[in-house]
Amino acid sequence: MTTAFDPIVLSGKRLASRVAMAPMTRSRAFGPGAEPTELMATYYAQRASAGLIVTEGIQPSPVGQGYPDTPGLHTPGQVAAWRTVTGAVHREGGVIFAQLMHTGRIGHPSLLPEGLVPVGPSSVAAKGQVFTHEGPKDFVTPKELSEAEVRQTIADFAAAARNAIEAGFDGVEIHGANGYLLHQFLSTNANRRTDDWGGTAEGRIRFVVEVARAVADAVGPGRVGLRISPANPYNDITEDDHRDTYRALVAALEPIGLAYLHVLEGPDRELTLELRRRFPGTFVLNPFTHPAPTGPDALALIEDGSADMIAFGALFLANPDLPARLAAGGPFNTPDASTFYGGDHRGYTDYPALTS
Repeated sequence: MTTAFDPIVLSGKRLASRVAMAPMTRSRAFGPGAEPTELMATYYAQRASAGLIVTEGIQPSPVGQGYPDTPGLHTPGQVAAWRTVTGAVHREGGVIFAQLMHTGRIGHPSLLPEGLVPVGPSSVAAKGQVFTHEGPKDFVTPKELSEAEVRQTIADFAAAARNAIEAGFDGVEIHGANGYLLHQFLSTNANRRTDDWGGTAEGRIRFVVEVARAVADAVGPGRVGLRISPANPYNDITEDDHRDTYRALVAALEPIGLAYLHVLEGPDRELTLELRRRFPGTFVLNPFTHPAPTGPDALALIEDGSADMIAFGALFLANPDLPARLAAGGPFNTPDASTFYGGDHRGYTDYPALTS
């Protein structure tokens, strides 16, 4: 029987375990030009015992930023700063992928360089607010991407992926979940297009497929994963006939040969298992445990074959040596939600390890 503590080969690298660190926005890129800092290097290096680290979302272009103090991968300075992070993780024996995240209509002009506004597949504002340096602000109506701008956005993802490899990352994860740009194209409320980028399931999946293909061409498909969250309503997303959409998406992705599919699961376990059967690569699961965070019980999903790897979020945030704690059956530090976003080292790099 395969367990969470058995090794697995991913992207040509032997991972020490099947326990992954899920991507988590922390909003602590206080360096100049949305660059990661030494504190961020410490944070990730502390968690290098993960079988795989997936970073917080990293914007592939200036207009892709939707939250304060999130890092980018589109300037030479950002590439150089990320080398400090990847070097620290590799010195501790870890494997780290950069998550490329374009937030699309989720954001606000105050978070962007002068003259830029959030963009989306259609000019449809999301309901709700986003946190800015001036406090919460209503989402604005995004600029609908033209055909040329869609193509440029795809190119931005590919360029950011090349930058990630130059910065020392072992691979990249494309963020197609949680109501951000790729998920907006997959949706039936944010995507009102009637051209080849919308209208039908085949049209709605096209942007995701084209981004995946471009990134795979840029750095090799064995270095690329994709994260999805079928039927996740977060950030005002509606997905009518979501099962048909994700069946079509996985079928279209198969020829590309991505290294892994990372599913942030909703309550539809039947679809999760179907996607598991259909996807030929490594299957990473962030299981549906709402309202509780993913806990030790999720390791059984590896033993029963539901997934190849399990991604832990908040539990990894608070327990830098999480694989060791899971193997020992605990104890576990409790995450402090008040320090999740922004701040200093408190609630970031000061969670104790078992041996501290």
